Amino acid sequence: MSYGPSGMYPAYPAPSEAAQRHYDAMLAFLREDVLPSEASYETFRHETAQQRPGDHTVPPVIEELKTKARERGLWNLFLPHASGLTQLEYAPIAELSGWSLELAPEAINCAAPDTGNMELLHLIGNEEQQQQWLEPLMDGRIRSAFAMTEPRVASSDATNIETRIERDGDEYVINGRKWWISGAADPRCAVLIVMGKTDPEAATHRQQSMVIVPVDTPGVDIQRSLPVFGRQDQHGHCEVEFTDVRIPVTNILGEEGGGFAAAQARLGPGRIHHVMRALGAGERALLMMVNRAQQRTAFGGALAEQSAVRERIAESRVELEQARALCHHAAYVVDSEGNKAARHLIGAAKIAVPRAVCSVIDRAIQLHGGAGVTDATPLSMLYGWHRAMRLFDGPDEAHLTTLARAELTREPLFDLPPSIFDQLRVTD
Repeated sequence: MSYGPSGMYPAYPAPSEAAQRHYDAMLAFLREDVLPSEASYETFRHETAQQRPGDHTVPPVIEELKTKARERGLWNLFLPHASGLTQLEYAPIAELSGWSLELAPEAINCAAPDTGNMELLHLIGNEEQQQQWLEPLMDGRIRSAFAMTEPRVASSDATNIETRIERDGDEYVINGRKWWISGAADPRCAVLIVMGKTDPEAATHRQQSMVIVPVDTPGVDIQRSLPVFGRQDQHGHCEVEFTDVRIPVTNILGEEGGGFAAAQARLGPGRIHHVMRALGAGERALLMMVNRAQQRTAFGGALAEQSAVRERIAESRVELEQARALCHHAAYVVDSEGNKAARHLIGAAKIAVPRAVCSVIDRAIQLHGGAGVTDATPLSMLYGWHRAMRLFDGPDEAHLTTLARAELTREPLFDLPPSIFDQLRVTD
């Protein structure tokens, strides 16, 4: 039994030699190359923003780190068919990348939204699509974006999507407006995977399709990049307008009407990979909290001597360990039984981990005082991203609804005996 209140949890298999080797290499890469490069990255971003507001030029250090990562064999580790790693083996490596959220995932070519798009192209892309788009994505030569969310509808329910993809001879014509399209402002973004309706009269979950749209197609208008809590991401989270965009029908991804199923297939691994990385951010915030408590003095002693501070540190450790256990169990079920069997565990992890990480980061901010809410530390950036994580890839409420439905329809383990209260009769 893989999931349930009384299931027997298996002993997880020991990591392979390759997994241990990759973990050790990632740890060294983080210590020796990534963390020391953060100052260069932030300086470039700050100076660029001052000189050219809204500029999304890629800091040169990113390509330098990509070269170093490949030399260490740290490349495309998220994709089992490329890396040979299971999801459970990848989890601790992804967690390490979450320590440096803006640098490490991209440096090892394991950053969203490219990872989800590569998974889609690998799973349902045809040979020509894989050659044209998957190969350069896996080689790190281009980047991509996933255009699903729309401003006028609740896009957590994909059946609400309004963007139209209409057949006209040998072409599809796309009209619609998307927003929060992560990565679309990056100058290396070459392709969009767009979700829209091809047949509004079909069954509810067969109305949607996904198509591949090169960014330079006439009618694609990438507009403003939306900030997250006032911070602009280097890759951007854009509004994109599609006006009479024409693409060949061969750009359909998978089959017409298969968009909803493809979205679910894409979001499963994507959600758990976000969760894995989030744990690293939580661990970084906890380490910052510990360092601050030991180094900062107030009212005659180190903050670490105060019982309230110690309690916050301890609570943070408990929450992170609980979150990690849920994440790793979900990863194990993905490996052993598949994405569908793990979907409720993935949903539970998607709820629990960002909540835990936000709590830890919030405590770290509190302990850092004014510095915690500025860009003097990475805490405000980390908080903004992981608070947003409770919305993207499905808001908490959507996952909670699905989990509750599963519990309400679950076959009970036992028929409970009647209690004393069941035997009482209330009379007027």
